[in-house]
Amino acid sequence: MLDALLTNDALIASLLAWALAQFLKVITYRVTSGRLDFRMWTSAGGMPSSHSAFVAGLATAVAVIDGLQSPLFATTVVLASIVMYDASGVRQAASRQARILNQIVEELFAGHPISEEKLKELLGHTPLQVVAGALLGIIVAWWWVAGRR
Repeated sequence: MLDALLTNDALIASLLAWALAQFLKVITYRVTSGRLDFRMWTSAGGMPSSHSAFVAGLATAVAVIDGLQSPLFATTVVLASIVMYDASGVRQAASRQARILNQIVEELFAGHPISEEKLKELLGHTPLQVVAGALLGIIVAWWWVAGRR
């Protein structure tokens, strides 16, 4: 069973795309903020979107392995579309709401904190981050799968 997982090119390509995206978040955060923060390795937001890289990598790997006509490819494209829409739409809106709620609480209770814990503000992605993640996933999966066939 473990051997089957370790030789599953679609899974490996997806995981490689995800890992590279997470690594690139640390680098892009360093470039844009001037600070090196390894917590970006596990963050949900940032550039590029690892969610998008993961599902676009999966869809690309399935396309190369099974073809564009396969029902499995159609399934992965639908999954990727939902995940990327969620990453840039719903989760981005939740990020904005968290930022506003944190500001309201900070201003309303200035000097009288009701809680030390703030809402997590970096949840979603901008459309550019989603597109960058998707392109990364496509490139990594194509490189991994097509290069092994």
